[in-house]
Amino acid sequence: MSSQKHSDKENASSGFAAGSAPAAADRESQQAPGCDPATADQLEKLRAEKQELMDTLVRRQADFENYRKRVEKERQQEHHRGVEGLIESLLPVLDAFERALAVQDDPGYAEYRKGFELIYRQLWEALAKRGLERIESTGKEFNPHFHHAIERVETTEHADGIVVGELQPGYVFHGRVLRPAMVRVASHAAPAGKRED
Repeated sequence: MSSQKHSDKENASSGFAAGSAPAAADRESQQAPGCDPATADQLEKLRAEKQELMDTLVRRQADFENYRKRVEKERQQEHHRGVEGLIESLLPVLDAFERALAVQDDPGYAEYRKGFELIYRQLWEALAKRGLERIESTGKEFNPHFHHAIERVETTEHADGIVVGELQPGYVFHGRVLRPAMVRVASHAAPAGKRED
């Protein structure tokens, strides 16, 4: 009888132990690093630190890219300034070519003129490839950014403020005016009554 009680006790205790095994496993899983409150706090801090480092990296990359673009832009501007200075010094040469071609119409100098025109055209094409553009003036409305008025011509053949003649060509280099064109501008004569006022 006592041996039966003893075996029942063992069965009961083994059943209890078997039944309690899942509960023990649950307790162990709750105490795993992912579930321990102290470890969870530490993990959360590490995640926040990682995110902060990633944000810093993205910002630094963006800053570096902006710096690279700024340096490239400054380098191009410096290059343009160097070329601009050279082109500006060549503008009087272009003017001299144009004056010489405009004056010399003698048929005896036809071959000489062709060679002169060829040299002028080569010079102009070389400068145009670098970004030089001539300001179109005649027939355009006067613009103080591009034109320098030398003379006002009273006329009714053109609208008031229209450029009717160009005394010296103007040039633009990459959107910047190197030299404004010197021009004559149409002006309508004021009525006699207004003149007296």
